Amino acid sequence: MSPSNLCEPKKNELHYQIGHFLAEDHFQQLSRLMNDHSVAKGSHLFWEGEPAEHLFFVKKGKIRITKSTDDGKDLILFYLQEGDFFGEFASYDPVQYSYDAVAVQNSEIGVIQQKELEQLISESGEFALQFIKWMSLMQRTTESKFRDLILYGKKGALASTLIRLTNSYGEPVEDGIYIRLKLSNSDLANMIGTSRESVNRMLAAFKEEGIIGYEKGHIVVRELSSLKRVVRCPDCPAEICRI
Repeated sequence: MSPSNLCEPKKNELHYQIGHFLAEDHFQQLSRLMNDHSVAKGSHLFWEGEPAEHLFFVKKGKIRITKSTDDGKDLILFYLQEGDFFGEFASYDPVQYSYDAVAVQNSEIGVIQQKELEQLISESGEFALQFIKWMSLMQRTTESKFRDLILYGKKGALASTLIRLTNSYGEPVEDGIYIRLKLSNSDLANMIGTSRESVNRMLAAFKEEGIIGYEKGHIVVRELSSLKRVVRCPDCPAEICRI
């Protein structure tokens, strides 16, 4: 059975974002600092190495975060969706962006000046506490992704990525979990730091074993438990196990 509205990913309640941490009045304070910008598909919000003077809130669309490696390849760190907040929050001055941000779709972005956010944090201890909790979650999410990359090899990294995709972009269907974010094998390769050919082979093996399937070019995870066994999944909370 195919889900409805195949083109756009639905917001997943397991995809924890800054709005889950901030009280409503504090989120409104944050919103009032935002200047809205439209970003066309394929356009960069910023490049690695530029001065990090702003933070960003995704109001609509999707943003890809990539990091350049020493050998000139791009490693995809995150796919950010509606409700995600990102940027370099400076602990010292000046600071530069350590990654690129590019719009995967036509997007609407709320842009906040670094200094204005710092002022808000300095004025409200409760806002600051909530903001720190959100930052801690983002750090734990990043650490868990690199843990899987390092400890379980390319197969484990791919299995981990598919598990995270089910949490962030998954929709239950009759025969598994349909991943609404459509990714090429090259995209998946860039997410785990390997070649497209390696991803082709691993996905083919997963398909042959009945672990995954395909629906109109989208991956359907049929046996989530099998992917979890590959990485000896510790069953991290879904708010950490995200893409």
